Amino acid sequence: MNTPDQSQLGKASAYIDQYDASLLFPIPRAGKRGEIGVSGAAPFFGADLWTAFELSWLNLRGKPQVALAHITVPCESVNIIESKSFKLYLNSFNNTHFADASEVLSRLRADVSEAVWRGGVVQSSVGVRLIAADLFDREPIYELDGLNLDRLDVECTRYTPAPDLLKATADAPPVTEVLVSNLLKSNCLVTGQPDWGSVQISYTGAQIEQEGLLQYLVSFRNHNEFHEQCVERIFMDIWTRCKPLKLTVYARYTRRGGLDINPFRTSHPQALPANTRMARQ
Repeated sequence: MNTPDQSQLGKASAYIDQYDASLLFPIPRAGKRGEIGVSGAAPFFGADLWTAFELSWLNLRGKPQVALAHITVPCESVNIIESKSFKLYLNSFNNTHFADASEVLSRLRADVSEAVWRGGVVQSSVGVRLIAADLFDREPIYELDGLNLDRLDVECTRYTPAPDLLKATADAPPVTEVLVSNLLKSNCLVTGQPDWGSVQISYTGAQIEQEGLLQYLVSFRNHNEFHEQCVERIFMDIWTRCKPLKLTVYARYTRRGGLDINPFRTSHPQALPANTRMARQ
């Protein structure tokens, strides 16, 4: 079983520019889910929405081609992909000849699907969409909708996850709210380097105290965990402490190494959000 410390994170890495699917480094989801009380079937649906900004290959005449890639990894998959290994894998396309973009797309889908389902039963392939260079100007910038928690003038003194800050008014009628914050920050599980993000929390149920929720989100500031794991921790903390009838947590993290990762978790089946970047991504 792969562990984060066995990956290329924080280590000198050779630049391999010829296609090599073995560079992908899957890490099982189960270990971290066990820490937050998830065993067996998770109480959420969703996916990890990746954007690859640095994708290039050679056509059969040796001319470089470039594209953006949107990659959707179902959260039911056995593994996440360690992001540096994903970057190294994409770099291996750089001096590799492919007949056309559809061949690149097929290779991406097959390789990433194999990695995320490795060790388990394949339930679905990952989604892959390529955006050609002549369509780059159609890529919009879109901020998360919702009431901005950052407007609140709160005192923040705790910088590791503090779920006890979460409170809900149980004796009042249920409400439906969408709340957002741009103050989410955590650190890489292995290197300790900062990860910057924005988060949108949609719920129906007892009203969540906004000041405590903002302080809770800020409490991730010195926490070391991968993006996907942070979002699942946020979901489970709100789910267990505030007991909403419905809950969705969606975070968009700024890119690192030409990649951004945007986990989406929801208690009820619904369409995935469009993988549309924010201004600071």
